[in-house]
Amino acid sequence: MAAVDDILRNLPIDQLAQQVGAQPQEVEQAVQQALPALLGGLQANAQDPAGADSIIHALGDHQDDLVAGGVDLRRIDTNDGEKIASNIFGSNEPQVYSALGGGAGGALVKRLIPILAPIVLSYISKKVLGGAGGGTTAGAAPGGGGVPSGGEGALPGRGTAQAGPAGGGALDSILRDVLGSAVGGGTTQQQAPPQSGGSIIDILGGLLGGGRR
Repeated sequence: MAAVDDILRNLPIDQLAQQVGAQPQEVEQAVQQALPALLGGLQANAQDPAGADSIIHALGDHQDDLVAGGVDLRRIDTNDGEKIASNIFGSNEPQVYSALGGGAGGALVKRLIPILAPIVLSYISKKVLGGAGGGTTAGAAPGGGGVPSGGEGALPGRGTAQAGPAGGGALDSILRDVLGSAVGGGTTQQQAPPQSGGSIIDILGGLLGGGRR
């Protein structure tokens, strides 16, 4: 099952609709746009070694497994979500939102992304690092505050995800495999905006150049 489907079925759509002030059907449709955008942005950034390193370090701070058993919206830090989205999309953030659609639908996606971004990182963290809960897991160690080694523009995260015995390249490879699988399969397919001539994944690849860092 694709990541979009997996996350979507664990989202309390009715509660989310109340939180953003929209109808559940509208929210579900917007989520189906926002999740591929976030995953596609991560995938595009992960193609660059510095981008992959930044993502891996951010994953170390998002081992809270927000998805399994149903998402509790009270645990979502939207300020963190805004930072995640800003660092995924960079200066292309307005173009990404434009590609996702204008009008009320685009505005709803923009409200949802800060909520969904921490959920996406938590989901990918479990897939890449092999566990959750803040303790040391496969390939990750608990860490203190500070900015990840990705430097300026790095994804937010206090964790210090470290490479295991196989070295940094192993985690980079796992990350790319997980993200490739997440955006490449499943039953929920992101339809292309009419003006784009391609899916949001294609658009992100063009905007971010296969890794914006």
